[in-house]
Amino acid sequence: MVVRVENLGKVYGRKPALDGVSLAVAPGEIFGLLGQNGAGKTTLVKILLGLVAPTSGQAWLLDSPVGTAKVREKVGYLPEDHRLPEYHTGPNLLDFYGALQGVPGPVRARRIPELLGQLGLAGRERLKVRGYSKGMKQRLGLAQALLAQPRVLFLDEPTDGVDPVGRRHIRDLLLEERAKGVTLFVNSHLLSEMEQLCDRVAILKNGRIALTGTVADLTRQGDRWQLELASGESWPATLNLAAQEIGPSRYELVLAKDGDIDDVLRGLIGSGVKLRHLERMRSTLEDLYLDVAGGGGA
Repeated sequence: MVVRVENLGKVYGRKPALDGVSLAVAPGEIFGLLGQNGAGKTTLVKILLGLVAPTSGQAWLLDSPVGTAKVREKVGYLPEDHRLPEYHTGPNLLDFYGALQGVPGPVRARRIPELLGQLGLAGRERLKVRGYSKGMKQRLGLAQALLAQPRVLFLDEPTDGVDPVGRRHIRDLLLEERAKGVTLFVNSHLLSEMEQLCDRVAILKNGRIALTGTVADLTRQGDRWQLELASGESWPATLNLAAQEIGPSRYELVLAKDGDIDDVLRGLIGSGVKLRHLERMRSTLEDLYLDVAGGGGA
């Protein structure tokens, strides 16, 4: 596992920020951590990065105890509240940070324009960072996190303040990194973005993991389907299944197991009924989050 956490605890004074957290993230996976402010998300990330020591439990990053110096060379990090020196241009800033990270000059010369183009910042090479919008600074920060070609990428609110076009650039780039085998650990309040991006998510509540699983499994509403028949047609009485009519020639039914939809389709065809639309129903990640974490501020 790239990230492994076992019974991790962190107490500030008398207040537990983390209370027995256990999780694992596989290589090449995009893992999303959800939770309200104060749930412990940032504390967990800081422990994994070796910036904060846990009170109890253990954590490993790339099969080494968290905080191992050599492991940090393989990690990229975009904090939520980063501060970029504003007197640099974007390329100069990336070149400066890349040199600090030990990225060779020829690699920096190739990677910097490549990343600026992928993140929609090409054409602004002479603009000082002080002239960047919040979304542009966010994209520049992501370019810095990716510059050294890390094996693991920690992102805290990576699309905060970014417009829809910029979010698409970021999402596409992160999916490309995943395809290269990079593991991503993402915190975000933009649940629709997380739903499109993540393979698995965990919901952190009051310092504990309340729920974890794949996005597909967590958002599936049992085996519930909506069907639309040809105009004027109705549910055949010969089909021994209870279907709720939800509109003209539109029905909803709940099945006991996945394979039962095949029997339904065969029954409709056998009854001479024409099917116009079939859709498996699912909830959104936001629905699930509000159910588990509560409806308070995120």
